[in-house]
Amino acid sequence: MENKIKDLIKTGEGYNLELKEKIGSNLDKEICAFANANGGKIILGVKDSGEIIGFKLSNSDSSRIQNIAHNMDPNFKVDIEIVENLVVINVDEGKEKPYAVGGKFYLRNGANSQQMPRDEIRKFFQKEGLVLFDEKLNSKFDIEKDFDHYKFKRFLDLAKITDSQDYVNILENLTLVEDGKLKNAGVLFFCHRITKFFMQGEISCVLYQGKTKTNIIDKKGFDADILSNYENAYNFILSKLNTKYIIGRERKEKLELPEDAIREALINAFVHRDYFSNGHIQVDVFLNRIEISNPGGLVSGINEKDFGKRSLPRNPLLMDLMLRTNKVEKIGSGIQRIKDSMKKYGLKVDFESTGFFTVTFEREKVGEENVPENVPENVPENRPNEIMEFISENNEITISELAKKLGVNEKTIKRNIAKLKKEGKIERIGGAKGGSWKVQN
Repeated sequence: MENKIKDLIKTGEGYNLELKEKIGSNLDKEICAFANANGGKIILGVKDSGEIIGFKLSNSDSSRIQNIAHNMDPNFKVDIEIVENLVVINVDEGKEKPYAVGGKFYLRNGANSQQMPRDEIRKFFQKEGLVLFDEKLNSKFDIEKDFDHYKFKRFLDLAKITDSQDYVNILENLTLVEDGKLKNAGVLFFCHRITKFFMQGEISCVLYQGKTKTNIIDKKGFDADILSNYENAYNFILSKLNTKYIIGRERKEKLELPEDAIREALINAFVHRDYFSNGHIQVDVFLNRIEISNPGGLVSGINEKDFGKRSLPRNPLLMDLMLRTNKVEKIGSGIQRIKDSMKKYGLKVDFESTGFFTVTFEREKVGEENVPENVPENVPENRPNEIMEFISENNEITISELAKKLGVNEKTIKRNIAKLKKEGKIERIGGAKGGSWKVQN
């Protein structure tokens, strides 16, 4: 038990884990938020940094904790464990949601507990909270055959989680595994190809000739894991934007749209979309605008007054994983950051919520005199990762096959391969004919 708790602490605070040095004034809202979410653990005797300092539980402390749970509405019960010098408060998912403490309702959102008005939280549970897509166990996913260890290692690196533990143990600590099955949130992150399990998981990116959908110039569909899809879509958009040069002491390049606003809109599309819908995320690039849309309107419980001020994720476990990768900066502030960034550029951004949620970015009207000739195309930063993914799936794949899959010429692939070899990320075993590739972990 002691080792399991220490391994759990190493994963850091998140949707199902709260670390505290001691009993504080906000313990009641943390218990309430876990009961309203998927349950979780509160560990006393640990700093936010993960440093274990210990906590000695007195009889009065134990009574105080149980009284907090008992005085919730409806009343509740928690289990308290002593593990070495730590106190573990186990909070089960409530069976009579929503719960309130002191007349206030709280819900877990990433590693935070936020207060929600009673009417909004009741509406959320009535319409969204009965079955959460990201929490469902996926019976089609074989954790031994379908699990992509390269993508898992990449996640651990981004989340700064040590990989000294067994990978299944880490998944359990992240509450992604139950009864030997991976939850949908884990499948979205650690699958080889998302469409094998969710046909609606593909993201479609299209470049049109003018201001309508009449003529298509370029079209790409991405169906890898959710992080790769996000990065590929982001690079697709950047490669279609105009670049202007600001002349000063030093000539600087500036994209016509703020990159942080594009990132926020894409992240929102992946995290807040309705995965029960058969629709998919769509990126449409027109001459005068860019539209990013996803199935599902505003999450139930969020009204127009609260839009951009309060976050209530449709997929809280998926949001927690995104937060750990630092792809999401602050919960609930993404919409405002998009508005602020576009305002600095002097451009408009519109938000529309129907059956789909759509963000429309106004593009800058660039005259020919502001666009230099032979502006180099933005090279997708994720191409090396895509090459390694294809190699992981087929270690005998050829240069020509890679070039065809990625839509570039063989010389480009050879340059990428040479760089990956130099960085020690891949290795060629045997000769050009009859040999194979190996991805270095």
